Amino acid sequence: MRAFTREDVTREEVEKLIDAARWAPSAGNLQPWEFIVVRKPEIKRGLSIAALNQTFIEEAPVVIVVCANQTRSSRGYGVRGINLYCLQDTAAATQNMLLAASALELATCWVGAFKEEEAKRALNLPEQVRPVAIIPIGHSAKNPMTRSRRPLSEIIHFESYRGQI
Repeated sequence: MRAFTREDVTREEVEKLIDAARWAPSAGNLQPWEFIVVRKPEIKRGLSIAALNQTFIEEAPVVIVVCANQTRSSRGYGVRGINLYCLQDTAAATQNMLLAASALELATCWVGAFKEEEAKRALNLPEQVRPVAIIPIGHSAKNPMTRSRRPLSEIIHFESYRGQI
């Protein structure tokens, strides 16, 4: 969803979303996620610019930036934790958050297209904390689009891969 009303998202709703996110699985149960809750217009503007001028980000009442603490992920897994597991773990947390938002009848959008260094500067993040997803959250100003999905027959492969590339 990329269109939001001016209705606020309560602190309680934000906490429910992050509570759902923190129950995601993570490699070695290291839980490398950090959640930055943004309400200040100037910071939302900085994130919007970092996200290739996707202005709907600053129109949402609240934005949650899901970050990966690479130091925490490296503890048990070294370079693989830094380069892969922290991304998988925060993606799982993000999905939980989006599902919880839907259950609360909140509108969201998973924004992954952004200039990472610009987002880090906008949030004043330390070196080891990597922004992975920008999630604007609010109440929908429009009816959500229904997107098509590939049929199961094209994506399920029993025993071996037989699909077309």
